[in-house]
Amino acid sequence: MSYNEYSSGSPISQRFRGFLPVVVDVETGGFNNKTDALLEIAAVTLDMDDTGYIHPDETMHFHIKPFEGANIDQAAIEFIGVDPFHPLRIATAENEAMQSIFKMVRKAVKKTGCNRAVLVGHNATFDLGFVNAAAERCDLKRNPFHPFSCFDTATLGGLAYGQTVLARACDAAGIDFDKNEAHSARYDTNKTADLFCAIVNRWKELGGWID
Repeated sequence: MSYNEYSSGSPISQRFRGFLPVVVDVETGGFNNKTDALLEIAAVTLDMDDTGYIHPDETMHFHIKPFEGANIDQAAIEFIGVDPFHPLRIATAENEAMQSIFKMVRKAVKKTGCNRAVLVGHNATFDLGFVNAAAERCDLKRNPFHPFSCFDTATLGGLAYGQTVLARACDAAGIDFDKNEAHSARYDTNKTADLFCAIVNRWKELGGWID
């Protein structure tokens, strides 16, 4: 399969074999994507300029109401610092939030001439598992993400900077990281997007990508 197959698409579609990287982070009520609540989700689409450097494009974020019967582990919400039942917490129904995220992603896939989105995350299989479980729970047929492939910035951070923890990888990459803001889906997604872009752009500068 040649990259020339995607020559009619945008630069980013050519770079990733027709896939559009979309950065996602979730905050949850536990580790089991089938039973535990999805409490926050954020997504950042990426694009590429004419010189071949990628950068964040659009961002969307939701606090989510736990689905009916969802399990919420007290230790999990203490760790992420979220009270899902706080009276001042403005939260969106899971179905509505997922539909909005998917709509933004599909729009970006179409705009860039890509065929499908591929999820980028820090320990990405965790995020992808919750995204797929929510899509199934909400009976959303048009999930724009590849069902099992993903880019993991924990692995890429270990390769590029010798660091697998998000905060440490960002520090090694020269990206500001406020640990007081960590475990917010929006903040972690933006930092993961910055890290992924830094790694891909550095690889380009080192001559590892020939367009």
